Amino acid sequence: MGNISKLSAVLIGLILGASLVACDDGSAGAQDAAKQLASAVSALDVGSVAFDGKDSGAAHEQLHEVFTALDPVKPAVENGELTLEKDTATVPLNYTWKIGSGEWKYTTSAVLKKSGDRWLTVWNPATLVPGLAAGEILGTLSQSPARAEILGAGDAKLVTYRPVVNVGIDKPLLASADPAASATQLARLVGVDPAAYTQQVQAAGPEAFVAAITLREDGRTITDDQISGIPGARAIRDSLPLAPTRTFARALLGSAAEANAEQIEKSGGTLKAGDTTGTGGLQQQYDAQLRGSNGTQVYAEKAGLTAEERQTLLNGGRRVLFQTDMKVGTLLRTTLDPNLQQLAEDILAKVGPASAIVALRPSSGAVLAAASGPGSNGYDTALLGQYAPGSIFKIVDSLAMIRNGITPDSSVECPATLTVDGRTFKNAEGYPASSLGSVTLRDAFAHSCNTAFINARESVSQAQLEAAATSLGVAVEAPTLGAGAFLGSVPGDATGTEHAASMIGQGKVLMSPLAAAIMAGSVAKGSPVSPQLVVNPGAGEAAADAAASPSAGPTASGIAPASSAPAPAKTSGTPVTAAEAAALADMMRAVVTSGHTGFLASVPGAPVAAKTGTAEFGSENPPQTHAWIVAVHGDLAVAVFVEEGGLGATVSGPLLKEFLTAAG
Repeated sequence: MGNISKLSAVLIGLILGASLVACDDGSAGAQDAAKQLASAVSALDVGSVAFDGKDSGAAHEQLHEVFTALDPVKPAVENGELTLEKDTATVPLNYTWKIGSGEWKYTTSAVLKKSGDRWLTVWNPATLVPGLAAGEILGTLSQSPARAEILGAGDAKLVTYRPVVNVGIDKPLLASADPAASATQLARLVGVDPAAYTQQVQAAGPEAFVAAITLREDGRTITDDQISGIPGARAIRDSLPLAPTRTFARALLGSAAEANAEQIEKSGGTLKAGDTTGTGGLQQQYDAQLRGSNGTQVYAEKAGLTAEERQTLLNGGRRVLFQTDMKVGTLLRTTLDPNLQQLAEDILAKVGPASAIVALRPSSGAVLAAASGPGSNGYDTALLGQYAPGSIFKIVDSLAMIRNGITPDSSVECPATLTVDGRTFKNAEGYPASSLGSVTLRDAFAHSCNTAFINARESVSQAQLEAAATSLGVAVEAPTLGAGAFLGSVPGDATGTEHAASMIGQGKVLMSPLAAAIMAGSVAKGSPVSPQLVVNPGAGEAAADAAASPSAGPTASGIAPASSAPAPAKTSGTPVTAAEAAALADMMRAVVTSGHTGFLASVPGAPVAAKTGTAEFGSENPPQTHAWIVAVHGDLAVAVFVEEGGLGATVSGPLLKEFLTAAG
């Protein structure tokens, strides 16, 4: 019985196998060939595809010639349901191209023929593009909109098209002149590297214009006569989206220029050669909104047209296959006051180290100035800097102490030195002896007694410090700002010397100049300030929200850390009340009336209230210091920061006075 069963199983297997073979119509191999073709065309590489009567290499070259105008974009190609008729299979190929802001979708038909045990693809240009004939390729025509403006307060034009001249060597104008000699002469005239520019001129084609520099028309000192006096040199007039000056709010606004090869490659087809795009700052963050989108046309043309024939074709009569309409960009409104921004930059122009001045309006949160000095080397110190705030953080300490029942008139102890877990803390050099011992909180605040605030560490927990900071609008996110910013970081847990250091704005406590201005502004407003810089985020809104969390930036050393800063609290603590803010404002006013910023008493207008800060950093002996000062003056809150600045009162203080006096 066992042998009969085995024999029966074998017979059944043979019968079933024969049935399967009989039912196999060959579609499996054709389907595999169709999938391979779709995948190869998606990669624009058909070198491995077997063709019927055509060399694979030649087919690959022709495919590339057809699609060169769309480079670097590649299509997504999927094969559809196959139709089989004897040894011929037909399969639809569904194409999707991302062309600028649009999608070009179409379906073609590919024919496969069986040769022996293989399925070969029949070469046909119409398999690539519907109706494409032999000898035809694709061409493109692109129309770019003008870049939208960036406006400031009162719709002042911060970035708009301004006249420029592109200065360079136009090689057809050289005639018999030596290209190297002209290039060297022009490079020296405009101040670029002669060797590098000469190399560019020599490497360029005989019809090329090789730009050496782009100069603003307004205020340029190099004249047309000087340029034209050099054989082959010329100035071509143009316009570019520019700020009022080369340095105006550069770190904040960024810049816009012709897209480079790397930007074009990373854009995934959104950018093409000749397009203008933003780099850094708001120009990059809101690039899509400001740039709009190109109008793009894809058409068929014969390969090998002369320039004249192509121009005739472009003037009319071309067979258009796909097009997207040009969309103009949307302007970006900001709260930046051009006069205050320029004032801040002029004041910082003489400061060597990294520095910043931030001014905002407490009533609305509008950021009026966010200037980073030349020592910041292009970094946005004003919004992104991460530094120990030093004694300006005593505003936060004081709020936490007030919430624990202390008043500005309460007595606190201010010894000359204080030791915590073996670490000795002392007051700043020159601290008045008359304000040592038992003094009011107001006096300790006015003279910035470190030991008095460190003494309060036992009654003020680290968690209370963190809560007080968020109550004043710092160490939180800034969803309404519309720009990348760091609003501070205060650890919620710290003990021993770290907690003691937090009480004087050191340890792991970090702030940016923007955060410092917000903190002071919240005191003036009587409630937390929600800062705003960008009024209509539009297309950049998602980017703005993402950028509102802190970015990696210079820390105490001024060097960007390898990883991001500590994440700020997601939500604010109990908002500061009007009564709490009034007590803080009273103590900040005492810094001017009886403390060490008496020089601010002469600032005209509303009374000035302030707080200075000096934060030690680094390992030098004596250590280097950050110099801070914050102030409120009517409906204006200002923070001034100098990275390597000595004492806040003596270094940042005069800069603040100059700003407040001129701001009016």
